[in-house]
Amino acid sequence: MEINQTAAWPTGVATVRSRPLVLGTAQKLLLPLGALLFNYLFWLQGSGVNVLVFTVFVLGVQLAVWPAHAAARRSGRVLVAAAGSLGCAVAVAVFGSGAAALGCWASLAVLLGFANQPQLRLVLFAGLTGLGSAVQAGGRVVRGLRLPSGTGSTGLRRSWFYGRLAGAPLVLLALFHLLFVAANPRYNRWSSRVLTVLGEWLAQLWPEVSLAHVLFFGAGFLLVAGFVVAVPVHFWADSEGRFGEFVRRQRNRVASLAVRQPDFRPRHFRALDLRKEWLVALAVCGLLNGLLLVVNAIDVQWLWFGFEPAPGFDLTQFVHEGTWVLIFSILLAMGIVLWYFRRNLNFYAPGLRSLRWLATAWVLQNAVLAVSVGLRNYYYIRACGLAYKRIGVMFFLLLVLFGLGTVLLKIWQRRSAFSLVRLNAWAAYAVLLVLAAGNWEVWMTHYNLQPRFRTVDVGFLLAMPDRVLPTLLAHRAILNQAPVLVDERNGRAAAAITTAALAQQQLDAAVADFQRRYQASSWQSLTYATWQAHQALSGRE
Repeated sequence: MEINQTAAWPTGVATVRSRPLVLGTAQKLLLPLGALLFNYLFWLQGSGVNVLVFTVFVLGVQLAVWPAHAAARRSGRVLVAAAGSLGCAVAVAVFGSGAAALGCWASLAVLLGFANQPQLRLVLFAGLTGLGSAVQAGGRVVRGLRLPSGTGSTGLRRSWFYGRLAGAPLVLLALFHLLFVAANPRYNRWSSRVLTVLGEWLAQLWPEVSLAHVLFFGAGFLLVAGFVVAVPVHFWADSEGRFGEFVRRQRNRVASLAVRQPDFRPRHFRALDLRKEWLVALAVCGLLNGLLLVVNAIDVQWLWFGFEPAPGFDLTQFVHEGTWVLIFSILLAMGIVLWYFRRNLNFYAPGLRSLRWLATAWVLQNAVLAVSVGLRNYYYIRACGLAYKRIGVMFFLLLVLFGLGTVLLKIWQRRSAFSLVRLNAWAAYAVLLVLAAGNWEVWMTHYNLQPRFRTVDVGFLLAMPDRVLPTLLAHRAILNQAPVLVDERNGRAAAAITTAALAQQQLDAAVADFQRRYQASSWQSLTYATWQAHQALSGRE
């Protein structure tokens, strides 16, 4: 095979869609090497050290590209995304958590986006730009492949042409096959039998190669192409260029036409003038401030100081139903403020100061409401223990408080909605990095296995990653002391385990299964936490 080449790397950019893809010598070398590396690291492996090794490979490729893009090299956003990618990859190698893996791949997409379009400011647009570049790069590399010009077989060339032509139908066929597998259990069983027979037939032809392995290698090649080949994606950068950081005063077209044409009558309902809009906004802020003051007074008196649930009080319903309703009300309040401060009302001098103070009071009251929601979640954690969603609610409330702070910037600095989205998107990215750096499962296990809890969800603890097993063994005496042991795995309702002996038996089985799987695993999916757990469990034998 041969790839058309008209310029040297490191740019690797095809500026015109009709022109052949430009690949340099280094890119032609990195594409197969990267695909082989991806296959070696991830085939039949979990997430671990392999994620760190592949991330270092990607960062090395990008560092080789940056000298040709001075603006990208000077961009602090590119360095932040690179540091986030490497930090999350290290967290995967240490803990192997899903949050760290998500943060790593998201950071790599953001890195590609900022390297592709350094002028981008919104982290979400950078991620979409990176994904768009990766998808286009993989497709264009495949389209750029052709047989050597010296090949004398016309039939072989024709077969290669029609093989590439059938690519789109086969991709659509695979997509709908996956949809039907998820929707129809019988089709899933039938297709599994067919694929098994097909795999056995291919195994007889090529004993070392399977159909799944071929597809996996192809997917790895396309992924590596997205990191090695840079295809400019201007859509999101052009879209972002239409937005500014601050609100600008806009001329009222209807009013100007009425001045120039006294007989002008608008056909549709005319927007309110600034004074009427100010009066409506003032009424809305005043009334809602009064209503929220009552709610906050009740919450402060009830929840903030010495809250103790009454006997028979349903704390679960109190938290699950009330929390999401209150969060929705806070988001709705933020939306109302953004609506009234979206345009020329920011420049209405006669009443702007009073409206700003009312809106500020409303934002601060919503911050108090967010603290009350956090207290509800805290009381639930104190009574029932930690869980993923309860930790997620806490971090979401931190983002809400940050968002309320940015709303104050909009009120007093005339910030645009785009500015708020940009700041909050970076805050969300920072929260993702924090979540990626935490050993949350071990911390949850430590907290939930305290003697003060009357109920211990053994199923929830045993469903956690293997790195929590030493902690479970260190606290196994709690399983004998807890008054109630439940198992809520597989979506079942809470079912009491009759004896603590069954819980101990399940724990011993989980430890034995982990030791067996650890001995059979390879270094690619190894993490420091699992190695540490193996050492601790081996020392107890």
